Amino acid sequence: MPDVPQPAQQGFSTRAIRAGQEFDPSTGAVVPPVYLTSTFVQDGIGGFRGGYEYARGGNPTRTSLETLLASLEGGTHAFSFASGLAAEDTLLRAVLTPGARVVMGNDVYGGTHRLVNRVFVPWGVELTTVDMTDLDEVRAAVTTGAARILWIETPSNPLMKISDIAALAQIGHAAGAVVVVDNTFASPYLQQPLSLGADIIVHSTTKYLGGHSDVLGGALVLSDPELVEKVGFLQFGVGAVSGPLDAWLTVRGIKTLAVRMERHSSNAQTIAEALVGHPALDAVYYPGLPDHRGHDIAARQMSLFGGMLSVALKGGSTAARSFAESTELFQLAESLGGVESLIGYPTEMTHASVRGTALEVPDNVVRLSVGIEDVDDLLADVLGALPKS
Repeated sequence: MPDVPQPAQQGFSTRAIRAGQEFDPSTGAVVPPVYLTSTFVQDGIGGFRGGYEYARGGNPTRTSLETLLASLEGGTHAFSFASGLAAEDTLLRAVLTPGARVVMGNDVYGGTHRLVNRVFVPWGVELTTVDMTDLDEVRAAVTTGAARILWIETPSNPLMKISDIAALAQIGHAAGAVVVVDNTFASPYLQQPLSLGADIIVHSTTKYLGGHSDVLGGALVLSDPELVEKVGFLQFGVGAVSGPLDAWLTVRGIKTLAVRMERHSSNAQTIAEALVGHPALDAVYYPGLPDHRGHDIAARQMSLFGGMLSVALKGGSTAARSFAESTELFQLAESLGGVESLIGYPTEMTHASVRGTALEVPDNVVRLSVGIEDVDDLLADVLGALPKS
Protein backbone atom coordinates (compact mmCIF):
# COMPACT_ATOMS: atom_id res chain seq x y z
CA MET A 1 0.00 0.00 0.00
CA PRO A 2 1.17 3.61 -0.48
CA ASP A 3 2.83 5.17 2.54
CA VAL A 4 0.33 7.24 4.53
CA PRO A 5 1.58 10.82 5.02
CA GLN A 6 0.88 12.54 8.31
CA PRO A 7 -0.57 16.07 8.46
CA ALA A 8 0.51 18.67 10.98
CA GLN A 9 -0.98 18.11 14.43
CA GLN A 10 -3.82 20.59 14.52
CA GLY A 11 -6.82 20.37 16.86
CA PHE A 12 -8.86 17.17 16.89
CA SER A 13 -11.96 18.56 15.17
CA THR A 14 -9.84 20.29 12.54
CA ARG A 15 -8.03 17.05 11.75
CA ALA A 16 -11.28 15.08 11.77
CA ILE A 17 -12.50 17.28 8.93
CA ARG A 18 -9.25 17.99 7.05
CA ALA A 19 -6.67 15.20 7.52
CA GLY A 20 -6.39 13.24 4.31
CA GLN A 21 -9.19 15.30 2.77
CA GLU A 22 -7.40 17.59 0.33
CA PHE A 23 -9.66 19.02 -2.35
CA ASP A 24 -9.59 17.41 -5.80
CA PRO A 25 -6.83 19.24 -7.75
CA SER A 26 -8.40 18.60 -11.16
CA THR A 27 -11.83 20.06 -10.38
CA GLY A 28 -11.50 21.87 -7.06
CA ALA A 29 -14.18 19.63 -5.50
CA VAL A 30 -14.12 20.22 -1.73
CA VAL A 31 -15.03 16.59 -1.01
CA PRO A 32 -12.52 14.13 -2.49
CA PRO A 33 -14.13 11.74 -4.98
CA VAL A 34 -14.86 8.07 -4.43
CA TYR A 35 -12.40 6.09 -6.54
CA LEU A 36 -14.59 3.24 -7.78
CA THR A 37 -11.90 1.44 -9.68
CA SER A 38 -10.31 -1.98 -9.40
CA THR A 39 -7.04 -1.15 -11.16
CA PHE A 40 -4.82 1.77 -12.21
CA VAL A 41 -3.09 2.58 -15.51
CA GLN A 42 0.70 2.46 -15.31
CA ASP A 43 3.17 4.84 -16.94
CA GLY A 44 5.18 1.98 -18.37
CA ILE A 45 5.73 -1.32 -16.59
CA GLY A 46 6.09 -0.61 -12.87
CA GLY A 47 5.36 3.08 -13.32
CA PHE A 48 2.67 3.49 -10.67
CA ARG A 49 0.85 6.80 -10.43
CA GLY A 50 0.85 7.83 -6.79
CA GLY A 51 1.91 4.31 -5.83
CA TYR A 52 -1.38 2.74 -6.93
CA GLU A 53 -1.42 -0.49 -8.90
CA TYR A 54 -4.44 -2.60 -7.93
CA ALA A 55 -7.28 -1.84 -5.52
CA ARG A 56 -6.44 -4.59 -3.05
CA GLY A 57 -3.03 -3.00 -2.56
CA GLY A 58 -4.30 0.55 -2.30
CA ASN A 59 -7.04 2.95 -3.31
CA PRO A 60 -6.96 6.74 -2.88
CA THR A 61 -10.27 6.74 -1.00
CA ARG A 62 -8.99 4.12 1.42
CA THR A 63 -5.74 6.05 1.79
CA SER A 64 -7.69 9.15 2.79
CA LEU A 65 -9.44 7.19 5.55
CA GLU A 66 -6.19 5.63 6.74
CA THR A 67 -4.48 9.02 6.84
CA LEU A 68 -7.38 10.40 8.87
CA LEU A 69 -7.41 7.51 11.36
CA ALA A 70 -3.65 7.66 11.91
CA SER A 71 -3.89 11.38 12.59
CA LEU A 72 -6.75 11.09 15.08
CA GLU A 73 -5.17 8.23 17.05
CA GLY A 74 -1.63 9.63 16.98
CA GLY A 75 -0.14 6.72 15.04
CA THR A 76 2.19 6.74 12.06
CA HIS A 77 0.06 4.32 10.06
CA ALA A 78 -3.51 3.06 9.90
CA PHE A 79 -4.98 0.19 7.94
CA SER A 80 -8.63 -0.07 6.92
CA PHE A 81 -10.45 -3.40 6.66
CA ALA A 82 -13.81 -4.79 5.61
CA SER A 83 -14.92 -5.30 9.23
CA GLY A 84 -13.68 -5.00 12.78
CA LEU A 85 -13.12 -8.74 12.98
CA ALA A 86 -11.16 -8.68 9.71
CA ALA A 87 -8.88 -6.08 11.31
CA GLU A 88 -8.51 -8.24 14.43
CA ASP A 89 -7.80 -11.34 12.36
CA THR A 90 -5.04 -9.56 10.44
CA LEU A 91 -3.49 -8.27 13.65
CA LEU A 92 -3.51 -11.72 15.22
CA ARG A 93 -1.92 -13.27 12.12
CA ALA A 94 0.77 -10.59 12.16
CA VAL A 95 1.78 -11.17 15.77
CA LEU A 96 1.02 -14.80 16.64
CA THR A 97 2.58 -18.13 15.80
CA PRO A 98 1.51 -21.57 17.07
CA GLY A 99 2.39 -21.88 20.74
CA ALA A 100 1.99 -18.16 21.47
CA ARG A 101 -0.53 -17.00 24.02
CA VAL A 102 -3.14 -14.26 24.10
CA VAL A 103 -4.25 -12.75 27.40
CA MET A 104 -7.52 -10.84 27.25
CA GLY A 105 -10.24 -9.63 29.55
CA ASN A 106 -12.94 -11.98 30.76
CA ASP A 107 -15.64 -9.64 29.48
CA VAL A 108 -14.47 -8.75 25.97
CA TYR A 109 -16.77 -8.55 22.97
CA GLY A 110 -18.06 -12.03 22.20
CA GLY A 111 -16.90 -11.91 18.58
CA THR A 112 -13.31 -11.17 19.62
CA HIS A 113 -13.27 -14.12 22.01
CA ARG A 114 -14.90 -16.35 19.39
CA LEU A 115 -12.27 -15.41 16.79
CA VAL A 116 -9.37 -16.32 19.06
CA ASN A 117 -11.00 -19.32 20.72
CA ARG A 118 -12.48 -20.98 17.65
CA VAL A 119 -10.07 -19.96 14.89
CA PHE A 120 -6.66 -19.38 16.48
CA VAL A 121 -6.76 -21.83 19.39
CA PRO A 122 -7.21 -24.81 17.01
CA TRP A 123 -4.20 -23.44 15.13
CA GLY A 124 -2.11 -23.84 18.28
CA VAL A 125 -2.52 -20.50 20.01
CA GLU A 126 -3.25 -20.43 23.75
CA LEU A 127 -5.93 -18.17 25.22
CA THR A 128 -6.14 -16.95 28.82
CA THR A 129 -8.91 -14.69 30.10
CA VAL A 130 -8.49 -12.60 33.24
CA ASP A 131 -10.08 -9.71 35.08
CA MET A 132 -8.28 -6.75 33.48
CA THR A 133 -9.10 -4.54 36.44
CA ASP A 134 -6.96 -6.77 38.68
CA LEU A 135 -3.39 -5.78 37.85
CA ASP A 136 -1.87 -8.59 39.91
CA GLU A 137 -3.95 -11.17 38.08
CA VAL A 138 -2.91 -9.71 34.73
CA ARG A 139 0.76 -9.62 35.76
CA ALA A 140 0.64 -13.27 36.76
CA ALA A 141 -1.08 -14.22 33.50
CA VAL A 142 1.37 -12.49 31.18
CA THR A 143 4.49 -13.59 33.01
CA THR A 144 3.49 -17.25 33.18
CA GLY A 145 4.41 -18.69 29.79
CA ALA A 146 4.83 -16.95 26.46
CA ALA A 147 2.20 -14.21 26.46
CA ARG A 148 2.55 -12.58 23.06
CA ILE A 149 -0.50 -10.31 23.13
CA LEU A 150 -2.17 -8.45 25.98
CA TRP A 151 -5.61 -7.51 24.67
CA ILE A 152 -7.41 -4.66 26.44
CA GLU A 153 -10.98 -3.53 25.85
CA THR A 154 -11.99 -0.44 27.77
CA PRO A 155 -14.74 0.41 28.42
CA SER A 156 -15.64 -3.25 28.11
CA ASN A 157 -18.64 -4.69 26.31
CA PRO A 158 -21.23 -4.86 27.85
CA LEU A 159 -20.37 -4.38 31.57
CA MET A 160 -18.45 -1.13 31.04
CA LYS A 161 -15.43 -2.21 33.08
CA ILE A 162 -12.56 0.26 32.94
CA SER A 163 -8.99 -0.97 32.54
CA ASP A 164 -5.95 1.16 33.34
CA ILE A 165 -4.25 1.32 29.94
CA ALA A 166 -1.01 2.91 31.14
CA ALA A 167 -0.52 0.43 33.98
CA LEU A 168 -1.42 -2.55 31.81
CA ALA A 169 0.92 -1.37 29.04
CA GLN A 170 3.80 -1.36 31.50
CA ILE A 171 2.90 -4.87 32.67
CA GLY A 172 2.56 -6.15 29.13
CA HIS A 173 5.80 -4.64 27.90
CA ALA A 174 7.73 -5.95 30.91
CA ALA A 175 6.63 -9.43 29.85
CA GLY A 176 7.47 -8.85 26.19
CA ALA A 177 3.84 -8.73 25.04
CA VAL A 178 2.33 -6.57 22.32
CA VAL A 179 -0.31 -4.38 23.97
CA VAL A 180 -3.53 -4.03 21.97
CA VAL A 181 -6.42 -1.76 22.89
CA ASP A 182 -9.89 -2.05 21.39
CA ASN A 183 -10.90 1.62 21.34
CA THR A 184 -14.28 1.11 19.69
CA PHE A 185 -16.46 2.16 22.65
CA ALA A 186 -14.48 5.31 23.43
CA SER A 187 -13.37 6.43 19.94
CA PRO A 188 -10.22 8.54 19.54
CA TYR A 189 -12.13 11.62 20.64
CA LEU A 190 -12.53 10.28 24.17
CA GLN A 191 -9.41 8.12 24.59
CA GLN A 192 -5.89 7.98 23.10
CA PRO A 193 -4.40 4.54 23.89
CA LEU A 194 -1.14 5.01 21.97
CA SER A 195 -0.29 8.01 24.13
CA LEU A 196 -0.90 5.81 27.19
CA GLY A 197 1.59 3.17 26.06
CA ALA A 198 -0.40 0.81 23.84
CA ASP A 199 1.23 -0.60 20.71
CA ILE A 200 -1.82 -1.15 18.51
CA ILE A 201 -5.36 0.20 18.44
CA VAL A 202 -8.20 -1.76 16.91
CA HIS A 203 -11.55 -0.33 15.88
CA SER A 204 -14.82 -1.53 14.55
CA THR A 205 -15.28 1.57 12.41
CA THR A 206 -18.87 0.40 11.95
CA LYS A 207 -19.62 1.93 15.32
CA TYR A 208 -18.83 5.50 16.46
CA LEU A 209 -16.38 6.32 13.69
CA GLY A 210 -18.90 5.65 10.92
CA GLY A 211 -21.60 6.80 13.29
CA HIS A 212 -24.69 6.34 11.13
CA SER A 213 -25.33 2.57 11.05
CA ASP A 214 -24.82 2.50 7.29
CA VAL A 215 -21.33 1.06 6.80
CA LEU A 216 -19.27 -1.94 7.94
CA GLY A 217 -15.56 -1.62 8.59
CA GLY A 218 -12.56 -2.07 10.86
CA ALA A 219 -9.16 -0.51 11.38
CA LEU A 220 -5.77 -0.88 13.00
CA VAL A 221 -3.61 2.07 14.05
CA LEU A 222 0.03 1.67 15.07
CA SER A 223 3.53 3.10 14.87
CA ASP A 224 6.04 0.27 15.36
CA PRO A 225 7.86 -0.14 11.99
CA GLU A 226 8.12 -3.93 12.20
CA LEU A 227 4.44 -4.35 12.99
CA VAL A 228 3.52 -1.79 10.33
CA GLU A 229 5.35 -3.87 7.73
CA LYS A 230 3.71 -7.13 8.85
CA VAL A 231 0.20 -5.71 9.00
CA GLY A 232 0.65 -3.94 5.67
CA PHE A 233 1.78 -7.14 3.98
CA LEU A 234 -1.15 -9.12 5.39
CA GLN A 235 -3.66 -6.43 4.43
CA PHE A 236 -2.42 -6.83 0.85
CA GLY A 237 -1.68 -10.57 0.96
CA VAL A 238 -4.92 -11.70 2.62
CA GLY A 239 -7.03 -8.94 1.16
CA ALA A 240 -9.82 -8.20 3.63
CA VAL A 241 -9.72 -4.52 2.70
CA SER A 242 -12.50 -1.95 2.92
CA GLY A 243 -14.14 -0.97 -0.34
CA PRO A 244 -13.90 2.63 -1.56
CA LEU A 245 -17.54 3.52 -0.86
CA ASP A 246 -17.27 2.06 2.65
CA ALA A 247 -14.11 4.09 3.24
CA TRP A 248 -15.79 7.25 1.95
CA LEU A 249 -18.84 6.77 4.18
CA THR A 250 -16.58 6.24 7.19
CA VAL A 251 -14.68 9.44 6.44
CA ARG A 252 -17.95 11.32 6.15
CA GLY A 253 -19.01 10.00 9.54
CA ILE A 254 -15.72 10.90 11.22
CA LYS A 255 -16.08 14.56 10.23
CA THR A 256 -18.78 14.95 12.90
CA LEU A 257 -17.22 12.57 15.45
CA ALA A 258 -16.37 15.24 18.02
CA VAL A 259 -19.81 16.84 18.15
CA ARG A 260 -21.52 13.45 18.11
CA MET A 261 -19.44 12.07 20.97
CA GLU A 262 -20.21 15.15 23.06
CA ARG A 263 -23.94 14.53 22.59
CA HIS A 264 -23.73 10.74 23.01
CA SER A 265 -21.85 11.26 26.27
CA SER A 266 -24.10 13.93 27.72
CA ASN A 267 -27.25 11.94 26.86
CA ALA A 268 -25.84 8.74 28.39
CA GLN A 269 -24.71 10.58 31.53
CA THR A 270 -28.19 12.06 32.01
CA ILE A 271 -29.91 8.71 31.54
CA ALA A 272 -27.47 6.83 33.78
CA GLU A 273 -27.90 9.34 36.60
CA ALA A 274 -31.68 9.16 36.28
CA LEU A 275 -31.66 5.36 36.50
CA VAL A 276 -29.56 5.11 39.66
CA GLY A 277 -31.78 3.79 42.43
CA HIS A 278 -34.63 2.81 40.13
CA PRO A 279 -36.65 0.09 41.91
CA ALA A 280 -36.57 -2.23 38.88
CA LEU A 281 -32.78 -2.22 38.63
CA ASP A 282 -30.04 -4.01 40.50
CA ALA A 283 -27.25 -2.01 38.87
CA VAL A 284 -26.43 0.70 36.35
CA TYR A 285 -23.11 0.21 34.56
CA TYR A 286 -21.76 3.55 33.35
CA PRO A 287 -18.23 4.87 34.01
CA GLY A 288 -19.49 8.43 34.39
CA LEU A 289 -21.21 7.54 37.66
CA PRO A 290 -19.06 8.43 40.69
CA ASP A 291 -19.68 5.04 42.33
CA HIS A 292 -18.67 3.09 39.23
CA ARG A 293 -15.70 0.94 40.18
CA GLY A 294 -13.54 2.35 37.37
CA HIS A 295 -14.75 5.94 37.51
CA ASP A 296 -11.47 7.47 38.69
CA ILE A 297 -9.42 5.68 36.04
CA ALA A 298 -11.95 6.60 33.35
CA ALA A 299 -11.83 10.23 34.43
CA ARG A 300 -8.06 10.13 34.09
CA GLN A 301 -7.77 8.44 30.69
CA MET A 302 -10.99 9.54 28.98
CA SER A 303 -12.15 13.07 28.18
CA LEU A 304 -15.83 12.06 28.51
CA PHE A 305 -17.52 8.79 29.48
CA GLY A 306 -19.13 7.78 26.21
CA GLY A 307 -22.56 6.80 24.99
CA MET A 308 -22.76 3.18 26.15
CA LEU A 309 -24.41 1.96 29.33
CA SER A 310 -25.91 -1.26 30.62
CA VAL A 311 -28.42 -2.09 33.33
CA ALA A 312 -29.13 -5.23 35.37
CA LEU A 313 -32.80 -5.85 36.08
CA LYS A 314 -34.04 -7.26 39.39
CA GLY A 315 -36.58 -9.42 37.64
CA GLY A 316 -33.95 -11.56 35.93
CA SER A 317 -34.06 -12.69 32.33
CA THR A 318 -37.82 -12.32 32.01
CA ALA A 319 -37.74 -8.67 33.02
CA ALA A 320 -34.64 -8.00 30.92
CA ARG A 321 -36.16 -9.48 27.77
CA SER A 322 -39.40 -7.60 28.33
CA PHE A 323 -37.54 -4.31 28.80
CA ALA A 324 -35.41 -4.83 25.67
CA GLU A 325 -38.52 -5.56 23.62
CA SER A 326 -40.65 -2.70 24.99
CA THR A 327 -38.79 0.48 24.12
CA GLU A 328 -39.74 2.51 21.07
CA LEU A 329 -37.01 5.08 20.40
CA PHE A 330 -34.38 2.57 21.53
CA GLN A 331 -34.67 0.09 18.66
CA LEU A 332 -33.89 -3.58 19.29
CA ALA A 333 -30.84 -4.32 17.16
CA GLU A 334 -27.24 -5.43 17.33
CA SER A 335 -24.39 -2.95 16.90
CA LEU A 336 -23.93 0.43 18.53
CA GLY A 337 -22.48 3.88 18.08
CA GLY A 338 -24.95 5.27 15.57
CA VAL A 339 -26.83 8.53 15.85
CA GLU A 340 -29.97 6.54 16.62
CA SER A 341 -30.44 4.81 19.97
CA LEU A 342 -30.31 1.01 20.06
CA ILE A 343 -31.03 -1.55 22.76
CA GLY A 344 -29.79 -5.12 22.98
CA TYR A 345 -29.92 -8.26 25.09
CA PRO A 346 -26.26 -9.35 25.07
CA THR A 347 -26.64 -12.93 26.31
CA GLU A 348 -28.68 -13.84 23.23
CA MET A 349 -27.39 -11.24 20.78
CA THR A 350 -23.86 -9.80 20.77
CA HIS A 351 -22.47 -12.32 23.29
CA ALA A 352 -24.40 -15.47 22.42
CA SER A 353 -21.15 -17.18 21.41
CA VAL A 354 -19.82 -17.10 25.00
CA ARG A 355 -22.89 -18.51 26.75
CA GLY A 356 -21.88 -21.37 29.00
CA THR A 357 -18.32 -20.06 29.42
CA ALA A 358 -16.61 -17.92 32.04
CA LEU A 359 -17.33 -14.93 29.79
CA GLU A 360 -21.09 -15.43 29.85
CA VAL A 361 -23.03 -12.18 30.30
CA PRO A 362 -25.62 -12.30 33.10
CA ASP A 363 -29.06 -12.89 31.65
CA ASN A 364 -30.55 -9.90 33.45
CA VAL A 365 -28.28 -7.39 31.65
CA VAL A 366 -29.53 -5.10 28.90
CA ARG A 367 -27.19 -2.83 26.90
CA LEU A 368 -28.11 0.60 25.61
CA SER A 369 -26.36 2.52 22.87
CA VAL A 370 -27.53 6.04 23.60
CA GLY A 371 -27.99 8.09 20.46
CA ILE A 372 -28.11 11.82 19.88
CA GLU A 373 -31.88 12.30 19.95
CA ASP A 374 -33.43 14.68 22.49
CA VAL A 375 -32.49 13.29 25.89
CA ASP A 376 -35.92 13.93 27.43
CA ASP A 377 -37.51 11.70 24.79
CA LEU A 378 -34.92 8.97 25.33
CA LEU A 379 -35.31 9.05 29.09
CA ALA A 380 -39.10 8.88 28.85
CA ASP A 381 -38.76 5.88 26.54
CA VAL A 382 -36.49 4.02 28.97
CA LEU A 383 -38.52 4.81 32.05
CA GLY A 384 -41.75 3.87 30.31
CA ALA A 385 -40.39 0.45 29.33
CA LEU A 386 -38.92 -0.50 32.72
CA PRO A 387 -41.08 -2.63 35.07
CA LYS A 388 -43.17 -0.48 37.36
CA SER A 389 -42.63 -2.61 40.44
